Amino acid sequence: MSKQKVMVGMSGGVDSSVTAAVLMLEGYDVSGVTLRLYDGEDYESGISKTCCSMSDVEDARAVCCRLGIPHYVFNFKQRFNEKVIKNFIDEYKNGRTPNPCIECNRRIKFDEMLNRAKLLGYDKIATGHYASVDRREDGRWLLKRAKDRNKDQTYVLYSLTQEQLSRTLFPLGALSKPQVRELACNYGFENAKKPDSQDICFVPDGDYAAFIERYTGKQSQSGEYVDVNGNFLGKNNGVIRYTIGQRKGLGIALGKPMFVISKDAQSNRVVLGDEALLFYRRVLVNDLNFIPFDELHGEMRVTAKLRYRHTEQPAVIRPCDGGVLIEFDEPQRAPSPGQAAVFYDGDTVVGGGTIVKGIE
Repeated sequence: MSKQKVMVGMSGGVDSSVTAAVLMLEGYDVSGVTLRLYDGEDYESGISKTCCSMSDVEDARAVCCRLGIPHYVFNFKQRFNEKVIKNFIDEYKNGRTPNPCIECNRRIKFDEMLNRAKLLGYDKIATGHYASVDRREDGRWLLKRAKDRNKDQTYVLYSLTQEQLSRTLFPLGALSKPQVRELACNYGFENAKKPDSQDICFVPDGDYAAFIERYTGKQSQSGEYVDVNGNFLGKNNGVIRYTIGQRKGLGIALGKPMFVISKDAQSNRVVLGDEALLFYRRVLVNDLNFIPFDELHGEMRVTAKLRYRHTEQPAVIRPCDGGVLIEFDEPQRAPSPGQAAVFYDGDTVVGGGTIVKGIE
């Protein structure tokens, strides 16, 4: 019986490198592929946590050479620009807070890369995400959390479809980060101690507004700070420079701590208020994807998280006009339109969607 062919997405980091090695050990016919998504060379000097650079391609190639497997480079820059970067900019300009890593997984890694793998005769793809895939007795594919909860990445994978899950391997789901680094050292990988990429690849310095201005060639226009009653408080530097819940860097003194409560991109207004106004018990979510079932037909008890680093909280989800309503047991701080809300049933990912707004 011939071995199953697996295409491993290799970023040049330690996680994807160990993924390739583990799959080889398990008997798969493995090839590595690095996706060229964005030219990051301009940021390499002095910034060690970016990705998508030529040095990352070389790191991935060196690992493949050491393992004795083929290495390919796919140029997806145009698609990444169209599907991820432009979406990121449009969302920010419309006053929302997007998560480009989710869009990259949805539109590029588990769409474009998987389609290319199928065309080239591969049975499956694999990545270095900390998650796992399981199959229910009735044949339904499930996304499960990683054993190492500190590294679990299922939040950015909630959009995976049944077809994508059936063709994806996550070998690191049962490993901790220290175990992965130890394996990398044992294999003699030069990137064994390479730091994790923590920034958005196309905004490695974290200055989203400056990136948007460079990309569009347009300076953001100043607008107004107002309170919740619409009273003028001062001038802001443009809505793209602010996030919901922000307190520092407002550049205005009002005699007490004030927080960004909401933004109105059309009027270029930023609403400031007391922190108590940031808490909502109910959150409306749309653009949904469910994994254990196709649609939510009634109430379901879950835990839910509103940001990648948000500690999940007990809640009930139910269908409603416009999507799904999350009702938390306790009010949650700063649900931000454009961010993802993800639902869990124990270790199983129920699904998720895009936050529309908090509801009082």
